[in-house]
Amino acid sequence: MTEDVTPALAEAAERRLKGFSEADKGRIRRIAGHVRGILKELDLDLEDPNLSETDFRVAMMYREMFEGLREGAEPRVTTFPNSEGYSGMVMEKQIPFYSMCSHHLVPFYGHAHIAYIPTKLIMGLSKFPRILEFYAKRPQLQERLTEQVVTYLEEKLKPMGAMVVIEARHLCVEMRGVKKPGAVTVTSSIRGSFLEKAVREEFLDLLRRP
Repeated sequence: MTEDVTPALAEAAERRLKGFSEADKGRIRRIAGHVRGILKELDLDLEDPNLSETDFRVAMMYREMFEGLREGAEPRVTTFPNSEGYSGMVMEKQIPFYSMCSHHLVPFYGHAHIAYIPTKLIMGLSKFPRILEFYAKRPQLQERLTEQVVTYLEEKLKPMGAMVVIEARHLCVEMRGVKKPGAVTVTSSIRGSFLEKAVREEFLDLLRRP
């Protein structure tokens, strides 16, 4: 806790930290202290009721937004034998996500479209969003996020091929710099059989369908 935090604010902070481990409590307190320092450098009135607990609100938000950095946070992926011998495409599209740009620490958000063609293993459908969320919940680049998701599928499923397309809006583009609201960034990563034109076109055709 910083020296300028009043007893009332310290008590409110401790209530927010109830139930956290001692390690997490210490980390949140330290982040809150740094945030409070930024607010002071901006000459903001920290006695304003709207700002008095902002440091802890931001620290708690960062803990949630960066959950993917926590040791043990990697999702457990349930796989099943491909006993039916299914050899077609498995695709889940329009999966929403939120992340934070590692260049400016402002949000980017959008949808991911993920597909693979199985060999011996298939994966529970609920795991697509969990894999995406795990890699999104950290300071991130859209290009890297796209590669990480497709690599995860390759390593866990050993599929014939996999493909990931991500469409996202970046507030670092919309709020600052060029200030272009509505601009959408599209990234893709293609592995294995999806390098074949016919397979890739099937993916794109499925993507276009409502």
